[in-house]
Amino acid sequence: MTVAEASNSIADQRAAAIADMLARVREIERAQGVTREALNDMREELYKLAARKELFPKSDFPPPGVDTPNIRYLLSEDSDRRFALYMNSIKPGKLTDPHNHTTWAIVAAVEGEEINRFYERTDDGSDPGKAALRQTDEVVVRPGVGVAMMPDDIHSIAVVGDLPTLHLHMYGKSLDAVTDRLGFNLEAGTVDRYNDKSGAAV
Repeated sequence: MTVAEASNSIADQRAAAIADMLARVREIERAQGVTREALNDMREELYKLAARKELFPKSDFPPPGVDTPNIRYLLSEDSDRRFALYMNSIKPGKLTDPHNHTTWAIVAAVEGEEINRFYERTDDGSDPGKAALRQTDEVVVRPGVGVAMMPDDIHSIAVVGDLPTLHLHMYGKSLDAVTDRLGFNLEAGTVDRYNDKSGAAV
């Protein structure tokens, strides 16, 4: 088998595995709706895909270049822009402000570690430009350990370790299609529209 044939074989296997996983995820959402229990079940399906590390070689998903902190690859997206699946590679040192997604989100690691901190609002929301957050949890996403978030959940990320991440990110709707995301500045106590211009699926 030539190198090109081997690459095509891996791509075909990956496409089939992704299609099978997404079919199960769609059925979970259809049967259960969008609940934490349903998202946990979906996360288990994404874990199974992430565990097949051979389907995600670095040759197909090279890490970011010297001057780029992160890169994302779109793996699948329905015609209505639902059930969007990305491969995200982020260099160590990347941080984000706390933010929501306005759609459900699930992350599972192929390799690399990323700290996810979760928050809840403690203000009453009466001032549209102000917000106060309290950290409620912290999870280190790594192979076998992921996160599942409801649309209004608030989290931030910090990539740690020595190597770029290679993480699967799945969303109920494409990040390019969601609107009204909120980003929070912890030090200033402010809230505004969130737009991560770096290109990462976060």
